[in-house]
Amino acid sequence: MTRDPAPPKPPGKQPERDPALEQRIDAAIARRLAGDPLLQPHQEVLRQRMRYLAMHRKKLFGDEPLLQVADWHERFGLHRDKAGWVLREWLPNATAVHLKGPFTKWKTDPRFALRPVHGGAQAGVFELRLPAKALAHGVPFRLEVQWPGGKGDRLPATAERVEQDPTTGSWNAIVWAPPEPYAWQHPRPAAPTLPLLVYETHVGMAQEAARVGTFDEFRTAVLPRIRDAGYQALQVMGLAEHPYYGSFGYQVSSFFAASSRFGTPEQLMRLIDEAHGMGMVVLMDLVHSHCARNDVEGISRQDGGHAFTVAGDKGIHPAWGSALFDYQKPEVVRFLLSNCRHWLERFRVDGFRFDGVTSMLYTHHGLDHRFDDYAEYFGEAVDERALAYLTLANELVHEVLPAAITVAEDVSGLPGLAAPVADGGCGFDYRFAMGIADEWIRLIKHVPDEEWSMQRLWYELTNRRRDERSIAYAESHDQAMVGDQTLIFRLCGERIYDRMSVLQQDLTVDRGVALHKLIRLLTLGTAGHGYLNFMGNEFGHPEWIDFPREGNEFSHAHARRQWSLTDDELLRYRQLGAFDRALIALARTHRFPDGQDEYLLLADDERKVLAWLRAGLMFVVNLHPTKSYSGHPVPAAPGAYGIVLDSDAVPFGGHGRQQHDTRHETFTDRIHRHFVPLYLPARTALVLRQVRVDEFVAKAKSPPKAKAKAKAKAKAKRRR
Repeated sequence: MTRDPAPPKPPGKQPERDPALEQRIDAAIARRLAGDPLLQPHQEVLRQRMRYLAMHRKKLFGDEPLLQVADWHERFGLHRDKAGWVLREWLPNATAVHLKGPFTKWKTDPRFALRPVHGGAQAGVFELRLPAKALAHGVPFRLEVQWPGGKGDRLPATAERVEQDPTTGSWNAIVWAPPEPYAWQHPRPAAPTLPLLVYETHVGMAQEAARVGTFDEFRTAVLPRIRDAGYQALQVMGLAEHPYYGSFGYQVSSFFAASSRFGTPEQLMRLIDEAHGMGMVVLMDLVHSHCARNDVEGISRQDGGHAFTVAGDKGIHPAWGSALFDYQKPEVVRFLLSNCRHWLERFRVDGFRFDGVTSMLYTHHGLDHRFDDYAEYFGEAVDERALAYLTLANELVHEVLPAAITVAEDVSGLPGLAAPVADGGCGFDYRFAMGIADEWIRLIKHVPDEEWSMQRLWYELTNRRRDERSIAYAESHDQAMVGDQTLIFRLCGERIYDRMSVLQQDLTVDRGVALHKLIRLLTLGTAGHGYLNFMGNEFGHPEWIDFPREGNEFSHAHARRQWSLTDDELLRYRQLGAFDRALIALARTHRFPDGQDEYLLLADDERKVLAWLRAGLMFVVNLHPTKSYSGHPVPAAPGAYGIVLDSDAVPFGGHGRQQHDTRHETFTDRIHRHFVPLYLPARTALVLRQVRVDEFVAKAKSPPKAKAKAKAKAKAKRRR
């Protein structure tokens, strides 16, 4: 089943259009067409979308500013004021609501009944005021909600602390009012300039022990590793409360509560604070595409009806089984926008990776669907309400924090997703280039090494929208989830268990280690504006990810990170980690990827050699499984070149076949083309920079007197 798209336009006379709005739309369409001429046949749909956004916003909120719209978390839930406690909840289908907890012996008590607040926009709102002594920090509580034909226990939709009772397994909201608020120590770091280098993490599986990790463990043990690896952005999964740990954090029940299984809100604040102190920004995985269907601790049936979600079969995701938000309701949009503001202000996150964007954008959720025609981005399957919500969310996020970073996880390639709102786009700062990881898996699984096409590989690596920022990755958490494998496991197989010692030689491991390095260099070296790595994959973390569940007897064996592998000097994992640090350092030093186009120099399908220019550097990769080339000519600007990164270096697990102090000088052929001759061992890569000939060659060859004479001659020439 699918959701209905936006309602059709009403028949009859259309309302008069705002001339100022139409002028802005005309200018925006012109800018979009200049960046992407393929939008020409669809400009009228783009125009309608911009009108719909303006109309939808007016219908939902009138002239109310977005910052005021996003105050749901301030008006609802449990709060302290000067008089005591106030509990307010939106439950439009409820007939009666009671607060209960140990203070009522978990029974309904008329003294703790919430009273309906009548009239206008307050319809469906229930409120209770209590003296300060009625509740205390750490006390559990619930709501008992009655509705026509039934009743049930529920948790407040904006609960900021939710815990699972270790004895009963049930979830309760917790009064959270510590004596002293967390005292922030560090200012937010400045937003990273390009490139954006993202380290994707999960707190619970970040420790080596087979159990759930904590915020404090992550802060003390993992943050320093990420800092030392050179990444400047931390992307954290599973932060919002989710009852089922095995969902990886994607079945959210309490959207305003940090997951209690990892620690307290203050411990998360300290983690973010110290990340800021290390110069890293923190991005949160934000799940606004769906919610958990848990009745008690979820919000899908909070009042016995569908206050936040779509009713009926259309409101259930056909693949995930979760409930889908109803983006046409102003209360739902306010709730979700407030959720963005809450995490930005209370926890000081620096932005969001919006999860499941493809599922939001289309009524078919992108399931079993190939997006190979522009018309699909402008057809009836596009959910205009969800698209409007995402646009409003981006506006709000950047209004709260102008330097915020938002990233869209979308596989469809919808044009304009990462275009400015003023240009008729959705306003994301970045979008993921998700097809690259799929291409690497296709090659490794289905194509023999000697049949890899350099031209197709180049196309897949660089096939992105040039008018929008993108982040590439070789593998994220998705590629290693249960049923799949990390790249190193695909490359080396079971040899990762007993053949990864530096004291052993194994041809399969040699191949795996070499390709693991080349895949990362190729992906980062051709990326658009950013690069992402999932925790541990930089050193070739083995096996796969599988969270505790009934199917694996609730084992944590594959929901952890074996950091000891990269700490062991006798294992190849350490060498892979060293290469990744060198690659990331090179990217930061030379500022790539920087959004500038890469320039292809060579894509030789027969020799399996790929070469390109980027950020003043020359990248040369020999992917041939067996053939090495001596003096291989690579097109180049005239001059001399020196090696700045060599995948075959011994510290990186290579064989050390290059002489790094050699300066490679170009030569010309009969038609005056310039080439640089390079030694290219099989399955290796070089990154070179152009150097002055006199800097490394003339100085080395000329005697002191000759050097002085040449210097004086040059000086006299400049004077003339």
